[in-house]
Amino acid sequence: MSITRSISRKVALATLVAVAAASVWAVTAGTAARTKTTRHTAAGANATLVADLALARQATAKYVTNLARAKADGYGIITKMIPNMGYHYLNGKVKGFDVRRPPILVYEHHGSSWQLGAIEWVFTAKPAKAPLPGAKYGSFGAGCHYKDGTFVPAATQDACPTTDPQTGAAFNFWHPVLITLHVWLWYPNPSGLYASTNPLVAAYNKG
Repeated sequence: MSITRSISRKVALATLVAVAAASVWAVTAGTAARTKTTRHTAAGANATLVADLALARQATAKYVTNLARAKADGYGIITKMIPNMGYHYLNGKVKGFDVRRPPILVYEHHGSSWQLGAIEWVFTAKPAKAPLPGAKYGSFGAGCHYKDGTFVPAATQDACPTTDPQTGAAFNFWHPVLITLHVWLWYPNPSGLYASTNPLVAAYNKG
């Protein structure tokens, strides 16, 4: 009887070991599969972003040090220097999202030279699907823009003065709170490709 019980214990122990081994293998295999899928997804997103940025660079290279060309193509000033960001120029005819046609160009200014730093898109609400892989967003308060690039915060268009109180510039347009997407395509940004501000352009803050 004791021999039989001993054999039964050995069989039970062997079964438990086999089940445990199978469980460990299943967990390991599942983790490996998920890791592989994650890496594959990340690699795919990275490749897509690289391709998108290449298209954007090809399309905007003509504006990098040529603000006059940007103006000729319909970009007009909408903000003066925003610290650690830049002067914003908008082409109001550009609609929707096309990586080759950013509606806003963000320039750095020093003396007589202008350097394109970032390109930008704005939205009235956060996009349900990121237009670029890994996109991160900022925001810009509601306000009134004037023809010389000055800006007056205002919750509604009715609150906008017909001319800028400080400069006397004519009213241009009003917008509600906006979701912003900056892409630092032409100037390195240690804060990240999609960061709203860039500490490296602080040298240009005085214009």
